[in-house]
Formats: sequence, structure tokens, C-alpha cells
Amino acid sequence: MNASAALAALSGSRAVRRIVNEAFHVHARARMRRLAAIDPFAEQRRTLRRLLAYARGTRFGRDHGFAEIRSIEAYQRRVPIRTYEDLWKDYLCENYPLLEDLTWPGRIPYLALTSGTTQGATKYIPVSRQMVRSNRKAAQTVTAAHMTARPDSRLFEGRIFFLGGTTRLEEPAPGVRQGDLSGVAALEVAPALRPFTFPPIDLALESDWDRKLTRLAEHSLGERITLVSGVPSWLLMLFHQVLARSGRSTIAEVWPNLEMVVHGGVKFDPYERAIRTIVGSDAVRLQETYPCSEGFIAFGDPATGLLRLLVDHGIFYEFIPVDEYREGRVPGTRLWLGDVVTGVDYVLVVSTCAGMWAHVIGDTIRFESLDPPLLRFTGRTRYTLSAFGEHLDHEEVEAALGETSAATGTMVHEWHVGPVFADASGFHQYVIEFGETPRRIDAFRASLDEELRRRNDDYRAHRAPGSGIPAPALIATRPGAFESWMRSRGKLGGQNKVPRMDGGGALTRDLVDHVRGADLVESELGPGDPP
Repeated sequence: MNASAALAALSGSRAVRRIVNEAFHVHARARMRRLAAIDPFAEQRRTLRRLLAYARGTRFGRDHGFAEIRSIEAYQRRVPIRTYEDLWKDYLCENYPLLEDLTWPGRIPYLALTSGTTQGATKYIPVSRQMVRSNRKAAQTVTAAHMTARPDSRLFEGRIFFLGGTTRLEEPAPGVRQGDLSGVAALEVAPALRPFTFPPIDLALESDWDRKLTRLAEHSLGERITLVSGVPSWLLMLFHQVLARSGRSTIAEVWPNLEMVVHGGVKFDPYERAIRTIVGSDAVRLQETYPCSEGFIAFGDPATGLLRLLVDHGIFYEFIPVDEYREGRVPGTRLWLGDVVTGVDYVLVVSTCAGMWAHVIGDTIRFESLDPPLLRFTGRTRYTLSAFGEHLDHEEVEAALGETSAATGTMVHEWHVGPVFADASGFHQYVIEFGETPRRIDAFRASLDEELRRRNDDYRAHRAPGSGIPAPALIATRPGAFESWMRSRGKLGGQNKVPRMDGGGALTRDLVDHVRGADLVESELGPGDPP
């Protein structure tokens, strides 16, 4: 019996679990000391040098002269900024699914499938063995930060619950598997750690999301769950299922040893109140993380509540000021960590240990501190609404919804907005699923409109009398409407997220048609309808 099998056999012993937990405390303290000692700027220079040296023999490395690059400035001159579509067209599509020695040495063993949150086309994101280790190191850092901040943590005396997609991956070619990234991560859990994680592999293989959620809720009731992680909307679905089957009123009653709820992938503001309420204990930390298909970017810093950039696990970061970024154009300013300043929104660019070079992942961030590098996720580059010249971005709408909810005593669970192009003039169509439906939907609409005018000069100008767009239309849906829509699109569960903004209007039409056709409309205001 090898060491992993022996540990698995003994893991049922509470004494063994206490020993393992203490060992993780030792590791956690060492990891956080290492992070504290790192010079983030020197570490990023080293990271780029290592990536270039390792990949210089690939087709991409030869094409861009990796062997001659000696500085960050030389790298930026030789390697242009690329979107996923650029990289796919130039290097990957002709050889899919066998991506071998193209942008990264060897054969890529996994492809993370994602359609993103704004586009419909499937993306095939390479996940190398080095990236698997990078993601594992990031996950260990998340637990290390928590256990260091909470010296009495007993995280590994129970089970860590990963709410992800199916581990039943497709095999489009020998030695290549593709599917949900959370499924890849679940498959790659070290054998010695499996006794400390949930769900077991047979449950993780379930591909039907509704059946999987039911089974997860039922099987978790008897488990000592100490941590649960997932996308916020799916966490809420799980929690409701758990409460329905347990007869309890809060998650803390069902899982009294729960220490942390780890969330990421989307802005947390619309979900925070609902999750805090359903968890029901201030002792349970709500921990933000910043994972994406291309790599694990940052983890929640317990001391500040901000996201701390991971600088030492195989990703080199660059940044373009949001005001200067236009897709398809060469940016005038291209910065690395040593050049950025606080308080400015940047488009995030990554070069990774899976061969995504100078890749625009579509996210925007803002630094609040540089040493250590602490940031906030602020939105998406394609999350903009400017069909009529109004130039609204995701962060402005998100913040306006938050302010309006607070002012009107309501709670927004899910939302989407996009343009509708009418014969006379166009307008914005909001579809909102409320946790607490406002008594007067017209008052909510008026307050939201006013808040957006206050935040955005272009929107205010386009809403002036006789200037263009009327007051936005608003559909308040019944509970479960967005879940029903995502199910109809085959996008339920895993890392799928509700698309918030639709610049072209096609997704908005599909959503509106769905909620109307399924009789999921609670109330509706048309464009410009008077109070």
C-alpha cells in the first residue's frame, strides 16, 4: 500500500485528521511567510524569463524570437496583444484537438471549455500540466491565508466541498480531455487529499445539473463540511436544496463546522446579502477569489478583504488602461506590474504556463495597493452598453442597481440588460429577478434611471427630453426565471454565469422571449411608461 492509499485508509480516524490539519497549519504559515517575503516586481520578471526559456522551442516561441528576448520591453515589442480569437485563428484551430508544441511545449492534456459570459461561441482554453500545478498552488494559498488568519481552524478535520461541473470529460483525441475547468480540477485532486474533499468521484461524474444538485444536497447532510466553494448563483441553489432536505433554517445549522464560503467568477455584490442571510452565521467567512479559465489570478486577503495578485505561480501580468483599450487596435500604453498605479481601471493581460501569450482575458481590475499588489475586480471589457452612444459599463450598472436596491429596500438576485432596437427609437431592456420584489416596480425603475444619470454623463445626455432613448423597460421575473433560462441554453451549473450585459441585443431578446413564453414574468414596464 502506497502512502496516499494508507492515508486514505486512515482518514476516518479523528486523530489522523487532527494530525493532518496541524500539518496544513504548518504549511499555511510557511506559505504566507514566503508570500510576505516576495518582491512582487522581481518575481514577475523571473516569471517571464522562465516562461520564455521554457517555450522558446515551440512554434510560437520561434515565430516571436523568444531566444533573443532579454527584457520586458523586448517582450512587449515582439509579442503583440491577442484576444482568444486571435490566438485560436493564428495557432490553435488547424491542429485542434492535438495542441502539441504550438504555444507550449508538449501535448496539452486538457482543454477548458467556456463560452465566456458575453459570447456564444465555445472557447477551448489550453490547460497544461504546469497550469494544473499552478491552479493547485493557488487553491492551497487560499486555504493557507484562511488558516493563518484563523489559528484555531479545523478545516481539514472535515471535508472541503467543491461545487463544480462534471468530471465526466470528453476525449476528442488520445491523451486529450475537454470539459468544465472545475471538472478538470476535481479530477486532478491529489489522491491523498480525496478523503478530505467532497463530493466523491461518483457524484462528481454526474452530468445532469439538476440531478447532481439534488444528490449533492442529500449526501452532504451527514458530512462535516468545513468549506464550500463555487459560483455564487449555484451556491445559492445548493443552499436552498440543502435547507429543503434538512428542515433547517440556515446553512450554519446544517453544517455547524463550516468556516468559509469561497466564491468567485462574478461580482459578489448582488449575492452577498442573500448568501449571508442563508448561511446565518457571522463566524463563517465569505471569501472572494479570482479564478478564470486561463489561470488563477488572485485570492482574498483576509486582512483587507481585497484580492491579492498571485505573482509566483507561472503567470506574467500586463495591464492596459481601460480608456485606451479598443479591441482590434494596438494599445498606446502597455504596462507591467512595475508601471501601474492605484485607482486606475486596467484591462488585464496574461502570459501563462499553458501558452496563452499576451492574452486579453476580458476582465478589468483596479489596484488599491501595489506592495503587496491588492486589487478589485471591476468588470468585463465586453460588458458595455453603447447601442445608442450612452457608453454605460458593467460597473456603473452594477453599482446603480446596488444603490437603488438599498434605497428602495429590495434585493436583486439576478439581472441582465441589453438594447432593443424599435422602429422609432431604441431603449434599454432590464430583466431582474428580485429576492425581495419592490412594492412599486415603477419607483425602482425611476430610481435606477436617476442613479445611472448621476453616474454617467453620456447616459444623462441621451436621456434628456427629446435627445434619444426613453426610460428603460423593466421586467420583474418570478423566482427561478434565470435558472430556467440558463437551463434552456444548456448553461446550468459548473462555471457558467448569467450574462449581465448584451451590446447587440440577441441575448436580451432570447431572455425576454423565454420568460414571457414560460410565464415567468411577475410584472413589466415598457419603455417610457409613466409611473
